[in-house]
Amino acid sequence: MELGAVLEAVEGRAGPEAVERALARYNEENQAIFRFDPADEDTRKKLCEGILNILEKDAKTSCQVACLEALRILSRDKKVLVPVTTKRNMQILMRLAKLDTAEDPLERVSEFPVIVEALKCLCNIIFNSAVAQKLSLELNLAAMLCSLLEKCKDQQFVDDIKCFVLRLLFLLSLLHTDIRSQLRQELQGVQVLTQALERSLNVRWTEEYKAVEDHDRPLSLQETDCAVEALKALFNVTLDSWNVHSEKESHQFRYMAAILRHCLLTTGPTEDKTEELHSNAINLLSNVPVSCLDVISPSSQEETDIKYNGMNMGAIQILLDFMEKRIDKGSSYREGLTPVLSLLTECCRTHRNIRKFIKAQVLPPLRDVSNRPEVGTTVRNKLVRLMTHVDLGVKQIAGEFLFVLCKERVDSLLKYTGYGNAAGLLAARGLLAGGRGDHWYSDDEDTDTEEYKSAKPNINLITGHLEEPMPNPMDEMTEEQKEYEAMKLVNMFDKLSRDELIKPMGVRPDGTMAPLEEAVSQYQTNKRDSSDSD
Repeated sequence: MELGAVLEAVEGRAGPEAVERALARYNEENQAIFRFDPADEDTRKKLCEGILNILEKDAKTSCQVACLEALRILSRDKKVLVPVTTKRNMQILMRLAKLDTAEDPLERVSEFPVIVEALKCLCNIIFNSAVAQKLSLELNLAAMLCSLLEKCKDQQFVDDIKCFVLRLLFLLSLLHTDIRSQLRQELQGVQVLTQALERSLNVRWTEEYKAVEDHDRPLSLQETDCAVEALKALFNVTLDSWNVHSEKESHQFRYMAAILRHCLLTTGPTEDKTEELHSNAINLLSNVPVSCLDVISPSSQEETDIKYNGMNMGAIQILLDFMEKRIDKGSSYREGLTPVLSLLTECCRTHRNIRKFIKAQVLPPLRDVSNRPEVGTTVRNKLVRLMTHVDLGVKQIAGEFLFVLCKERVDSLLKYTGYGNAAGLLAARGLLAGGRGDHWYSDDEDTDTEEYKSAKPNINLITGHLEEPMPNPMDEMTEEQKEYEAMKLVNMFDKLSRDELIKPMGVRPDGTMAPLEEAVSQYQTNKRDSSDSD
């Protein structure tokens, strides 16, 4: 339908039924449109104003729904939002979304489509307009959304309303830092959103921090969408939550972590939805203080559980499977892989049983060392390959994860990765000369297999795999030939150094890299100081 004809109907030159018919036809024709003709911009602005004038009056429900659907389509274009983003118009939409009536319960099911469409319009407008974001703070929109979320509790047929309330809270906490702070500090946003997540997942408790595991019942599509929106909003609100300062906060985060464990053990209606749910749960777990993550591996008496030392490791196994699946995807490592690797690293650094369980899965005792560590299809092979990835962040977190599994002992790491793959990590941490990291771990020792012990003398420390002894090319040289080849090599390095194609480096006494002259100088200084003290 022509845009001009729709505008003519909306501006009052036709009856209410004709307006509704014109808008319904426009909505049907343009529901999948996201790019608009710049030539029609002024007409679309006038249409937005006309629609809001109708919505300000008491029109019948079907007409309100048609108006809001049209406004939602039009609000996809940032350029037409200037006349829309006023305090009056925002209040019109908030009224239709039942955000201005604190005491009015959600009882009239016939109004639910209007509420949902009004919330959708607010989502588009706030996402696309900085002015609307500022008005949201002025109009105290976050507090009204939290109130509406509470009204949804124990109500039927409100999943769509709850989903878009949570999406609005996510957008507001993402786009406006003051609203994020307001949610965290004034509105008890962590508690409100955690309870919304708990209801979406249908969590039932057997004891404190331990939920009933119902593997046979996947979530519905609406339940999954609500849970995902709650997870995203909680992620924003809990940013910078590394330090827990009170017992109440500690309880809140343990309670959240227990719900997230249940989330990891839950499936969605499809494989893609399950992955989306688990991905957002992992992102949020990364915000939970690591001291509160002990609840994701609770004690267990069940024989069917994946256990280690009497602890249920079902959620940890799902994290490992998720990590391997993301590695196998082979793309978007920074966004898709680093959150789960970072989470697993912190869990292993702090929780001994989790580290030992994961090490048994990722770095089992070495038996066959005939292939390089980066060659093969095991999780260890895949992670070692990532240690030389072109993305600095990816290779750092992959190396850090393996280093922590080895209790930050250089000799143990080199056994599993080879010096060549680990050199970058060791150089960054000042451990090229050996030693161990700063974190303390238990003193239990690794035990080498008999196969590894017998092969160890012939393992190439650089490549990390077994090599047959190679003939020494210098064995058949005379002393003069050896001297000639040595000087030839020195001259080649000297030329490369003078042309600044390479820069000779050495290792300082503290294990970090430095220009060769500086490293030698420091060693000589340390030697003199040592002899003086003697």
